[in-house]
Amino acid sequence: MIRASTLELTGRRVLLRPLVEHDFAQWQEVRRRCRSWLVPWEPRPPMGSSDAVEDRRAFAARCGGRERERQLGSGYGFGIFVEGRLGGEINLSSIQRGPFQNAYVGYWIDQALAGRGYAPEALVVVIRFAFEELDLHRLQVSIIPRNRPSRRVVEKLGLRNEGVAVRYLQIDGRWEDHIRFAITTEEWAERRDELMGAWT
Repeated sequence: MIRASTLELTGRRVLLRPLVEHDFAQWQEVRRRCRSWLVPWEPRPPMGSSDAVEDRRAFAARCGGRERERQLGSGYGFGIFVEGRLGGEINLSSIQRGPFQNAYVGYWIDQALAGRGYAPEALVVVIRFAFEELDLHRLQVSIIPRNRPSRRVVEKLGLRNEGVAVRYLQIDGRWEDHIRFAITTEEWAERRDELMGAWT
């Protein structure tokens, strides 16, 4: 088991670590300021649930849920910190073992930091963690085709485009097509030096 208190991943400019309750003020500020930038690309919260942006207890429960995922080995969530300030999140979720050995990656970045290469750097750091420390075989990033900023992240890294999954996920109340981008551990082995050298 990897404990949240000891789990920090570093790149050239980013530090990734699990969010904890004392991060609430920074997280709330970024999420409020970037609401119109982020919400169109995210699932709606379940009906009747507390808004983690406005409710510190709901945020603490969210952090606790991520800690349980780490304990179970089913997911790893990280805040993306730039110069000590929270700048976004990146998550490995729905980790499946057995013959699949797969996980899904999702991320968001503060609009004020977009386009500066922090998200691709964080993604390379998470890819290395997934393949070299968790021994996964495949990672998938699914992106709504019109979400150009998120597409630029995977395109900068040259992740393989596996095509469009029709009405794949319900996002902001609508069933949306997603382009599936993927990388396997074999591809990572071939491209590791290139990606690590360019981004970390």
